[in-house]
Amino acid sequence: MLRIQREANGEVVLKISGRLDGENLTELKKLIESDETDRRIVLDLRELTLVDHEAVGFLRECDSDGIELKNCPPYICEWIARQRDGK
Repeated sequence: MLRIQREANGEVVLKISGRLDGENLTELKKLIESDETDRRIVLDLRELTLVDHEAVGFLRECDSDGIELKNCPPYICEWIARQRDGK
């Protein structure tokens, strides 16, 4: 189950909890795309418990596009780094 909580105060913070996988990425993508482009977007991943390969690829793209990954669990950070390095 995925839960996304949106907060906006100068920047848009999307708090993500639960499981993020290819099946529910569409919902998160729509939220990101619907926000104003002049506001900074932050993904708070503190309560993210499980991701799949597709979700990690998406998070890597977000990071590359300037979206902050806040409170990213260490295993996800490592997985993103490995994808960047092509391993």
